Amino acid sequence: MKYVQNVKMRRSVAVAALMIAGLTIGMTSEKTRPAKPASVTAEHDGQHDFDFSIGTWKTHQSRLLHDSHTWVEYNGTDVIRKIWGGRANMGEIESNGPAGHLEILSLRLYSPQSHQWSFNVATSAGGTLNPMFGEFKKTNGDAAFVDQEPYYDNKITPLRISVSDITTNSNHFEQSYSEDGGNTWITNLTVQEKLMGEPEPWGWVSPAAPTDSSTQQAKAQESGTERDGQHDFDFDFGTWKVHIQHLVHPLMGSHTWIKYDGTDVVHKIWGGRANLAEVEADGPTGHIEFLSLRLYNPQSHQWSLNVANSADGTVNVPTIGGFKDGRGEFYDQETVNGRAVLARTVWSDITPTSYHFEEAFSDDGGKTWEPNFVATLTREKR
Repeated sequence: MKYVQNVKMRRSVAVAALMIAGLTIGMTSEKTRPAKPASVTAEHDGQHDFDFSIGTWKTHQSRLLHDSHTWVEYNGTDVIRKIWGGRANMGEIESNGPAGHLEILSLRLYSPQSHQWSFNVATSAGGTLNPMFGEFKKTNGDAAFVDQEPYYDNKITPLRISVSDITTNSNHFEQSYSEDGGNTWITNLTVQEKLMGEPEPWGWVSPAAPTDSSTQQAKAQESGTERDGQHDFDFDFGTWKVHIQHLVHPLMGSHTWIKYDGTDVVHKIWGGRANLAEVEADGPTGHIEFLSLRLYNPQSHQWSLNVANSADGTVNVPTIGGFKDGRGEFYDQETVNGRAVLARTVWSDITPTSYHFEEAFSDDGGKTWEPNFVATLTREKR
């Protein structure tokens, strides 16, 4: 729930495996949605270019293995839900293939400043968010995105994403990389999607998901053989009333606080190993919308908190940490007043019906902390 204000995003590195179906798009209703985004004009800022992508899709994926000769196939589903009235959306992909089961999500955010979209992709195996940036073409409404990522042998490689053949019930996605600076491109991933219907409700389990994996995890948790924190945010699922106080000028001797009141809705993802919190509140400065995507990393046994607000449409530097004895502590480094400072977020006083949240900054290496964002939450419903 960390508040995002004037903080530069640190771009995480992405690997091509994380991009499987991460940018797939399509249509939910032939009667109510266009076949593709309208041609871009000077007045068109793109914030609703993905309105047509909301829905439940059947996916077929083909991925080129690193030997550059062998293709493997995956089949599954992609559920894309609208956030912030279409200025953001999130896709959840579940699929199976020869290499096993895949769980992938893609958080897509529109930046009103750059008129571009950021695509932030994660898998349940890695638990980290990896961004790309791009936009729809001005000529034909197809999507085109280019980035540079560490790929084969961890070399920095140009990566190109394209989405084409968009109709009312299907679309085609393709990912390519270049070994010669963009002169030639090698396709290493294709995805074909067909519409199944409207998006399923939050917490829905894809038919592609193995039915025994979650049961085995639950039994391991109950037996005490697995206590690695992957369900530490289970207390947060549901709808909350939130009262927020925000310090206007942190680390500048300010004593002026702005108050907001609103709601916080927390959705379960991957059976609790990830979750999405959507906060909307009103105060003297107007209406604010922000979200926090929390991902569990099974390798480090830690959580990363990835925060964005609708005003700038970019994901903040991830805050890393976990829970101990009912208290959650998470840390990162940010830029405040042009200086690098430590940031700490804390969840405390957790009960079934309430909890306390606080963000604080330190400009002396953690010796002292100044709270700048404080929230109290009271449960409305699960």
